[in-house]
Amino acid sequence: MLAGKWRAAMRFAALLIGGVALAWAAVAQAQSGGPDPYPVIQGKTYKFEKIADGVYYATGGFGSNNVVIVNDQDVVVVDTGTTPAAARAFIADIKMLTNKPIRFVVNTHWHFDHTDGNSAFGPGVQIIAQDYVRTAITTFDVLHREPFLTSQGNAVPAQIDDLGRQIAAERDPNRKAALQQQLLAAQQVLVQLKDIRPTPPNVTYSDKLVLHRGNREIDLLFLGRGHTGGDTVVWLPNERIVCSGDLMESRIAYMGDGYFDEWVTTLDKLKNIDFAVDLPGHGVPFSDKTIISEFQAYLTDLVAQVSKLKAAGVPAEEAAQRVDLTAHAKYFPQIQGPGADLRGVKRVYAWLDERDHK
Repeated sequence: MLAGKWRAAMRFAALLIGGVALAWAAVAQAQSGGPDPYPVIQGKTYKFEKIADGVYYATGGFGSNNVVIVNDQDVVVVDTGTTPAAARAFIADIKMLTNKPIRFVVNTHWHFDHTDGNSAFGPGVQIIAQDYVRTAITTFDVLHREPFLTSQGNAVPAQIDDLGRQIAAERDPNRKAALQQQLLAAQQVLVQLKDIRPTPPNVTYSDKLVLHRGNREIDLLFLGRGHTGGDTVVWLPNERIVCSGDLMESRIAYMGDGYFDEWVTTLDKLKNIDFAVDLPGHGVPFSDKTIISEFQAYLTDLVAQVSKLKAAGVPAEEAAQRVDLTAHAKYFPQIQGPGADLRGVKRVYAWLDERDHK
C-alpha cells in the first residue's frame, strides 16, 4: 500500500518540478487507444487539447484535469488542481492560449484535487460552485480528513521518511543518487502542500446557473447527488460539450463521499444530455455513453456485494479485499483483480447505515 502511494506521489512530484508533462500525454494516448484526436498545444506543464473553438481540455498538471473556455472578452476555467503552485502553473500555461483575463472559476465539487488551487486566483475572479461545495470547504476541515489525508496529507511525510531510510541503507552510488532526487521531489511536494489555503467559492447556486459570456452559453447544472453531495456538470449546449468532473470519469472514481443509489440516478440524467463529448475530471474525453451505463453497473454490483458482506458481519477492511469486480475490467482496466478501495467500501458501510436508519 505504501509503495503504491509512494509511486503516485512521485508521479505528482515529477510533474511539479517540470520536465515530464509529455509523459502524461503518452498515458492519455495509451488509454484512448491511439493518437490524440484533437489538436494539441503543449505548455510547460499542461497539455491543452482543443475540443472546439475556444474550448480546451487541460491535462498533465497536479490533480484534476481542467477545462479552459475562452470567450469573447474573458476566460472561464473548470477546476484548479491540488495546490496553489499547480494553479499558478495552469494560469501561466493558459497565457499560451489567450491574453484574455480569467474572470470565472467553476469547481465541479469540493475535493482537494479540484479546489486547492483556488487561492491562486485574485479577488476579481468569481469562484462558482453548487451550494454544498461552500458548506464542505468551510465546515469539513478538509485538510484533516479524506480524501486529502490518504492521498497527500499523511502519505507524503511517510514517503519522505521511507526515502530517508532507503538512502541511509543504500550502498550503490547510482541508486542512492536516484533516491535523493526522489526525496527532493517529495520534499518539494510537501512544501507546496503547506501552501494550501482552502478557499471556498464566493458564488453558489442550487440547481442551475447560466453564464452568458459574449456569444457563448455556459450552463452549470446540479443533476443530483452522486460522487459528492454537490457535483456540478458544466454544459455547453451550442458546442454539445459536457464537463462531468468526477461524477463520471473515464475510469473508476474515488467513492469515499458517494451517495450510491442517487449516483446511479444522477448518471441517468447525465446520459439524457445530448452531448457529443464528455471532458471528465480524470481520465480521457469520451463520447460513447455506454461507459456511463457500465459505471452504473459497477456501482450497483459494488453495493450489492458489499451489502451482503456487511450483513454477514464481515468488517469493512476484509470486505474491501473480498469484493470481486473483475467482471467490469473490460471498460475499467485499472481493475486488476479482486478488491476495491477501502475508503469507498467504508463509505458504502456508512451509507448503508444512514439509509437503514432513515
